[in-house]
Amino acid sequence: MTGLSRQQVTRLIEQYSKSGRVIKKNCPPKIGFCRRFNLTDTILLAEMDMLHGTLSGPSTKKLMERAFLIFNDARFERLANISVSHLYNLRAGRAYQDKRRHWTKTRLTSVPIGQRRAPQPDGVPGYIRIDSVHQGDQDGMKGVDHINAVDCVTQFQLVATCERISEAYLLPVIQQLLDQFPFTILGFHADNGSEYINYKVARFTRKAAHRIHQITTTTFP
Repeated sequence: MTGLSRQQVTRLIEQYSKSGRVIKKNCPPKIGFCRRFNLTDTILLAEMDMLHGTLSGPSTKKLMERAFLIFNDARFERLANISVSHLYNLRAGRAYQDKRRHWTKTRLTSVPIGQRRAPQPDGVPGYIRIDSVHQGDQDGMKGVDHINAVDCVTQFQLVATCERISEAYLLPVIQQLLDQFPFTILGFHADNGSEYINYKVARFTRKAAHRIHQITTTTFP
């Protein structure tokens, strides 16, 4: 409950029994460790990172060693001997954060299924846009899904109905739709929906590689 050990509680009870009060004796040591790197060193490290784009710890340490040993910059005398682990400690400190903060963008995870761009038919038919619309549910019964496929150039359009958006129902419908187009299918374009951008559909399009030359997905601004 108190977060104290049994021995600590025993000492506090003994203290209260003798004096009638409990005095907190936890305090910093009178003679603590001396700080080897001061505020000036932290600011100097921040300036170094600003110039070189926040390199890794070993690379930054090597730059500060060269600044002191080769270019005789006396400001880096202490930082030239800093350990890599303590260099990261200085970067995480309040003084460094007040001087400079560094943000990195979220790294996208690439999925090797299709190209993330809009189709470029250049006036040639055969680049198909495909999407699905759920009809809706009624009285607790699951509704069907309508699959709409349209050619980007000729606007030749086919619509099919699928009972469920799953491999067993969707792949045969896609195959029937593509077989009914009166020209060679050169591109298969869908939005980012997982019903189309997945490995099962990708395997299907690989089997039909002689008819489908590229798979693209919608690119959002």
